[in-house]
Amino acid sequence: MAQAMHEFASGLTYEDVPEGMRALLRVSFADTMGVAAIGATTDMACAARKSSLRLFGAGSAGAARILMDGRAVSPVGAAMAGGFTVDSVDAHDGTTPNKGHVGSAVFPALLAVADAMRAEGRQIAGAEFLLWLAIGYEVSSRAGKAQHATCPDYHTSGSWTAVGVAVAVGRMLGLDGAGLRHAAGIGEYHGPRSQMMRCIDFPTMLRDGVGWGAPSGVTAAYLAMDGFTGAPALTCESEEAAPFWAGLGSDWMTLADTHYKKYPCCRWAHPSMDAAAELMAEHGLHHSAVARVEIRTFHYATRLAGHRPASMDELAYSIAFPVATMIVRGEFGAREMEEAVLQDADILRVSAATELLDDDEMTARSVDKRWAAVTIVTKEGARYEAAPRSARGDVDAPLTAQEMRDKYHMFADPVLGRARAEEIRALCLRFDSLDAAGFAGLLDLVLAAP
Repeated sequence: MAQAMHEFASGLTYEDVPEGMRALLRVSFADTMGVAAIGATTDMACAARKSSLRLFGAGSAGAARILMDGRAVSPVGAAMAGGFTVDSVDAHDGTTPNKGHVGSAVFPALLAVADAMRAEGRQIAGAEFLLWLAIGYEVSSRAGKAQHATCPDYHTSGSWTAVGVAVAVGRMLGLDGAGLRHAAGIGEYHGPRSQMMRCIDFPTMLRDGVGWGAPSGVTAAYLAMDGFTGAPALTCESEEAAPFWAGLGSDWMTLADTHYKKYPCCRWAHPSMDAAAELMAEHGLHHSAVARVEIRTFHYATRLAGHRPASMDELAYSIAFPVATMIVRGEFGAREMEEAVLQDADILRVSAATELLDDDEMTARSVDKRWAAVTIVTKEGARYEAAPRSARGDVDAPLTAQEMRDKYHMFADPVLGRARAEEIRALCLRFDSLDAAGFAGLLDLVLAAP
């Protein structure tokens, strides 16, 4: 390796972070807070907050407020509740090669620790917080790729973000290179090696594992600070992992891999949703004319299925129902996250008539992107086919700034009110320019109850 992980994490400065990475983190901050706002209203987030308050009282590390709630627990408890809050709505940023998500763990974990530090009198400027985020994102992205390449099972984001969170929080706590190595090793060893396809096959509130990956990483950093040992982290230091750490500090993997979601459901469904919506509009179809829908997609995606989801957790990990929703309603947003949508007779009819086909071509294509091809057949026998396509939101097919803004306000405004939502968004988009007082104000805005 040209530069070891612990050298990168201990020596990085704000000036070392390229402007492209800074811009990405500003966008991700706003995007994640929009998801957190609507996520705070879910049953999943409510349960996580109850358990956090029950189990994780504030200790000598300082009190940390729960994201979008305001009540104080320990940094570990706030990271857990915040992680589950963001993860409860599948609309946050992600990394396609890792088949997972970084920000849903890194943001709630680092916000929790920053708030605990603030409670203890530590002044934190926005540029400092951006530096810690950059470390958390880059280490997570690379550890995730290394893990996927060296482990036989497909693990959740919580398993590899635990490493990135541990290292970023370790830097926040002032650990040196040796301490950061131990933090990474503890986070990797004790992080949740949860199997993602279990939650795909049987969707529940377990989701993507970040609700336990975030607090695992926070705990690892504090353990390392107190002398607990755990190095090396194999995803960072093993011979097999070495190729994934090449160019560290000069080539930012986060910039190459991060995508944003337009719809609040598994991204594996997004190319089919876009294709179906375009076919309906292009051919002037009404959902009552649709006899059946065929979706050719990659193997993992066919296991999402979800023809008749019984809960929002099942809806989040489905394809047939979101595609049917796009055909019937022409959209899939905040209103489609209401329980009543699960009983929509028109959507259920189209969903039941949707067939998912495990396609070798789509599987071969779906490495750095996620591909699908959709055909709509009408009751009169007309057949309308869309060419294979990948999901929008990737680096080479980004959502527009207006789409990102609309998505944020669709989620945040009904929960926070337009004024508070707009203030949060405006500050997130320039958070690294805030002085300590300004950043403390931003913390107050995102951590307070709706």
